[in-house]
Amino acid sequence: MKSLQRTLFISLIVIVLTPAYHGVEIIGGHEAKPHSKPYMASIQCNKKKKYEHYCGGALIRNRWVLTAAHCECKGPVQVVLGAHSLSQNEESQQKIRVKKQYPHPKFNKKTPDDDIMLLQLSSEAKTNKYVKLLNLPKDKDKDIKPGIQCTVAGWGQTKSKTPSDTLREVMLYVIDRQTCNSKQYYNHQPQITKDMICASDRKGREDTSMGDSGSPLICRNKYKGIVSYGPKDPNAKKPGIYTFITKKYLDWIEKVIGVKTYNMTTEDLY
Repeated sequence: MKSLQRTLFISLIVIVLTPAYHGVEIIGGHEAKPHSKPYMASIQCNKKKKYEHYCGGALIRNRWVLTAAHCECKGPVQVVLGAHSLSQNEESQQKIRVKKQYPHPKFNKKTPDDDIMLLQLSSEAKTNKYVKLLNLPKDKDKDIKPGIQCTVAGWGQTKSKTPSDTLREVMLYVIDRQTCNSKQYYNHQPQITKDMICASDRKGREDTSMGDSGSPLICRNKYKGIVSYGPKDPNAKKPGIYTFITKKYLDWIEKVIGVKTYNMTTEDLY
């Protein structure tokens, strides 16, 4: 039995932590209002002489995007800001090459621990009504109560298993860590720590998946988490796992960027 559990766990890690198929993202949900989430970044990796959407992220400074560490790309990377449709050459879009990727030094692909990464852009993003910064948490270690409603947005797969060209969003609810670690849920495989958030819809019909990795989890208009880990298909007993942006990570971000990120000027989310 232990051998079977270990095999299933390793298989899940391979499926979820390695975003090999760029088109898998929001399952269910609905199309977002165009340009209603101006902080969203499409992270695109060039593997076949063409940039393709790979992960999501959030613009937190003019030269910095925050995403998940397992979204690290071995080839050239660019981010697209100000987009609603990725196939259309929208005038609102800004395409900027990534100068350097900074995955958290303690991240290990075998677990979702420390699944957070900074992308340094080669030039500054120009903020306007289509492109805005997303504030990092100012309340630092304040936890999120179970049952709170959150949203995640991303480009990609829908219920019909076909990629979406336009930005979609899904509504989720926070699940307490004790429940998420219980035998009926993840059974500590992986261990849901205080640096993670569990969230799903209440019927197991909608969720995030691989290609949505790195996208921001917004709870009560606050940036609280990063899409990290979850099953290939929505499952009420296998909720999505999100990196919780705690003081530990804020301190690391400050060290990399060189500014006190949680004292940034307020920007409207919408």
